[in-house]
Amino acid sequence: MASLLLKYISPPQVDLSPDYDGLEYRWKGLTFRPAFFQLEPFLLAGVVVYALLYIWGKRSNEARVTKWYETHLPILQAQFSKPTAQDLIRDGNSDWFIFSTGRRALTSLHTTFTIRPRHDLLQYLFQVGRGLIELDYQPYDEVELDFTFRDMPGKENAVPDCVWAIVAKDEIKGIKSKRWDLSFAKTADLSSLPPSLTVMSEFADVTTTLLKPIGSLDLPAVLSNPSILPYFRSLSLTDQPRRRPALPTPAAERTRHLILSLALPPSSDAAATIPLLTAALQLVDVIAGEGKNTLRGGLNTQLRPETRVKLKKKREEVDKEIRDDAAKEKREEQAEEKAAAKKKAEQEKLSRLSAAEQKKALEREKKRAMRKTQGRVKMR
Repeated sequence: MASLLLKYISPPQVDLSPDYDGLEYRWKGLTFRPAFFQLEPFLLAGVVVYALLYIWGKRSNEARVTKWYETHLPILQAQFSKPTAQDLIRDGNSDWFIFSTGRRALTSLHTTFTIRPRHDLLQYLFQVGRGLIELDYQPYDEVELDFTFRDMPGKENAVPDCVWAIVAKDEIKGIKSKRWDLSFAKTADLSSLPPSLTVMSEFADVTTTLLKPIGSLDLPAVLSNPSILPYFRSLSLTDQPRRRPALPTPAAERTRHLILSLALPPSSDAAATIPLLTAALQLVDVIAGEGKNTLRGGLNTQLRPETRVKLKKKREEVDKEIRDDAAKEKREEQAEEKAAAKKKAEQEKLSRLSAAEQKKALEREKKRAMRKTQGRVKMR
């Protein structure tokens, strides 16, 4: 079998006979006869095309990210004392990062770019093929801005422990699978927002407060702009982790975030998302109660007392559920370990018996197992 396989994959023997009358190139002791190379030109062409696509995809991704960064950098420089740690931080040809610090009410801003793999033909074709099969799979170049709130002195409770979001409707299914925290919120459509957007909120007064005009911020008006809407994916305020934790996070260690997710616009339209970044920074001040013409005392003070009580109760219930699940999982692991240890001890004991005694022990175990099975069947 192996010889037949080698026969088919082995290249043909080179004909070096003097009777060859085809095209031939000679240089000193070297001879090149093109007629003997029929598949190699196609393989070489494929390698060249792949290399050119790699270079094009790499430069295309870098150009998109760099253009957005340069267009929005003046805003970051105006808002943060340290708008960038090391300019754009690159991780491969599909991921870039920006880390900004030095602003009131914020610990930091993490800006993350996740770009389609244009440099990798196979990955890109896989995404295209998956999009043709799964109609709700729509890959796009994404930029995410994660604002982490800081507890300001005297305003430690300004930012409430709540989950609230505005999400593009075609993003709902995908975002729910990636964001455990959004499972806290209920979905509702509002007439003040475009039909393509929906609100996810735990309680109505959070939505009412954040969507009303506050100072120079009018969030529904910004999101209704036709030039902005194609690039908006979601805006969320959350105090919970994206993935369900194995153990509850103590209230004192929870961080609250405002997360803006955008589809990265093409280089020719990079400035289209400037109003969204500006609105997000204004919303940070509104929620934290910083500056003039914002919510005095922060968002938390604007909520009804019963809303704050319900938010706290909901988190206590979720923490209890997580602790119970963790305890149950630990008991199951201990039971499995105990059963494994018992089985190992029985096997060691059995290995020390003679062949006849081992046979008798195995028969007894078989009969015991059959009685247990019959007992279960009768109970049903």
